[in-house]
Amino acid sequence: MDKTWTLYVLRCGDGSLYTGITTDVEVRLAAHRAGKGAKYTRGRLPLELVYSEKCGTHSDALKRELAIKALPREEKERLCNL
Repeated sequence: MDKTWTLYVLRCGDGSLYTGITTDVEVRLAAHRAGKGAKYTRGRLPLELVYSEKCGTHSDALKRELAIKALPREEKERLCNL
């Protein structure tokens, strides 16, 4: 059985937003906080999960990630504040 993929957005300590995908948000967040996640987040602690949404397949999650990353910051902030 295929795993359900989730898109997530983190707010970094410097106020920037990081968008990624995973099959387990809690495990991935712990990896980011331990410095074993994306290189981008390593020097930007602390990290706060501000948004997540189920996407279904890996392909769906990748497409959604690209769409979110293409949004202007103002729209990303609006999405995270829903």
